[in-house]
Amino acid sequence: MEKYISKLSEFDTQNAIALVKEKFSSELCAALDLSRVSAPLFVKRGSGINDDLNGVERPVDFDIKETGEIAEVVHSLAKWKRMALMRYGFPIHTGLYTDMNAIRRDEICDNIHSIYVDQWDWEKVITAEDRNEEYLKATVRSIYGAILRTTAAVKEKYPALDTKLPDFISFVSTYELEEKYPDLTPKERENAAAKECGAVFVMKIGGRLKSGEKHDGRAPDYDDWSLNGDILVYNPMLDSAFEISSMGIRVDRESLISQLKAENAEDRLKYEFHTLLMNGSLPLTIGGGIGQSRLCMFLLQKAHIGEVQVSIWPEREVKKCKAAGITLL
Repeated sequence: MEKYISKLSEFDTQNAIALVKEKFSSELCAALDLSRVSAPLFVKRGSGINDDLNGVERPVDFDIKETGEIAEVVHSLAKWKRMALMRYGFPIHTGLYTDMNAIRRDEICDNIHSIYVDQWDWEKVITAEDRNEEYLKATVRSIYGAILRTTAAVKEKYPALDTKLPDFISFVSTYELEEKYPDLTPKERENAAAKECGAVFVMKIGGRLKSGEKHDGRAPDYDDWSLNGDILVYNPMLDSAFEISSMGIRVDRESLISQLKAENAEDRLKYEFHTLLMNGSLPLTIGGGIGQSRLCMFLLQKAHIGEVQVSIWPEREVKKCKAAGITLL
């Protein structure tokens, strides 16, 4: 990016980050009836609790002197949250959220990707009757409303910012995107949809499309691939789709078995999480993660995620940012 000049000073940026995090967490709790809980930074290897993401990322691990066990830094808390809802006895249509911090050592660093991940991880108890597309869409609209109210608060405090979002979020499935843009890659389809709509929820991610390809990878044992998706906004700073959240209605017994079979991962059924799900101990839930640095970057109109979070960057990224006038924290 040439001649980039941040709209906020470094001092104002820090205060604005605090405003975004405080305002959005409050709005999210009110919109979804969530309560804050404490969450782990690491879990035991072999517990089946850690998020496998696309199945190829390596978790950061270390040995524990006191117990002799191996612990893994979490990738996300997708499975842990559902177990926590069971343990704490949350009533139906209430849920939890936590400030999740993670390390993704295999991430390729660029303007929007860092090895450090911070997000609002949330999970909510639902009923069997709620496991449908309309309930999913209603929840997405509630989250998007929280984003709009946070945007308004930030712009009121910092008039130099002119972040634009549509009043309503649109919905499209990966199958519809493939049919509409057969000659584009999945990411190019997302760019086209986000630019057209301003804000869009791309649904049904994880399974194979008519072409036999996947739109994107998803672990087979937390989201139901027919009832999930990503919240994307159009980011004019980067002229591309910008993912704010990945979320979905979680697997029940039937979808878990089907998706594990599709991924040849039925051996996971031996893990504690999967055993609890199969025997009906875990509640039915909907949940997701909302990127804290991502939302701050977008609302504060920053060109690089390193302007709103502290991380370690490869030398090529440091040089690129310096040449473009981007100050990394």
